[in-house]
Amino acid sequence: MARTEAGGYRERLLAGAVSCLQEKGYARTTARDLVAASGTNLASIGYHFGGKDALLNEAIAGTFEAWTERVEKAIFETELGTPRQTLERAMAELVDVFEEMRPLLVVCVEGYPAALREPVLREKLAAAYARARRAGVDMIRRVSAELGVEPPFSPEAVVSVLIAISDGLITQWLLDPDSTPSGREVVDALAALGAFLE
Repeated sequence: MARTEAGGYRERLLAGAVSCLQEKGYARTTARDLVAASGTNLASIGYHFGGKDALLNEAIAGTFEAWTERVEKAIFETELGTPRQTLERAMAELVDVFEEMRPLLVVCVEGYPAALREPVLREKLAAAYARARRAGVDMIRRVSAELGVEPPFSPEAVVSVLIAISDGLITQWLLDPDSTPSGREVVDALAALGAFLE
């Protein structure tokens, strides 16, 4: 019984942390806010995470991982189609969901300046990016194997570039959503650039 309660507290604290980050941001969220949002107690924060900052760091990193899982699901839950169609599905889950995911986008963006001052958060975000890159590379290799093609590029480099594009578009969309291209437009631009460079 104690394990179930402990696990429940941990998940409740993480959910409460995401809620607080969305409403108040990293710097303004207090331990009391976290307790109120999660329905737990102050001691549980220290017990499960070691402190408020560690809990917030874990919550921010978790948003990155949840997004990666969402992209993977979108790619593989239906028939793959061509490599371009597969990339369009991936970019749709990275770009065309900004409106739906706005609160989490704000959390992600607010995590960057905090990470510049918090070495632990910086390490958590770097690890989350590393996992996202590995997952992206695995997706490319899996798609290539299922389609029976060999990608004419370094999967590691392509995934890093796609993550950078997504991150840049998040910032652009938060500031100027009307000027932000859709996932399909991003793929069109990449294809046109590739053809231009040949």
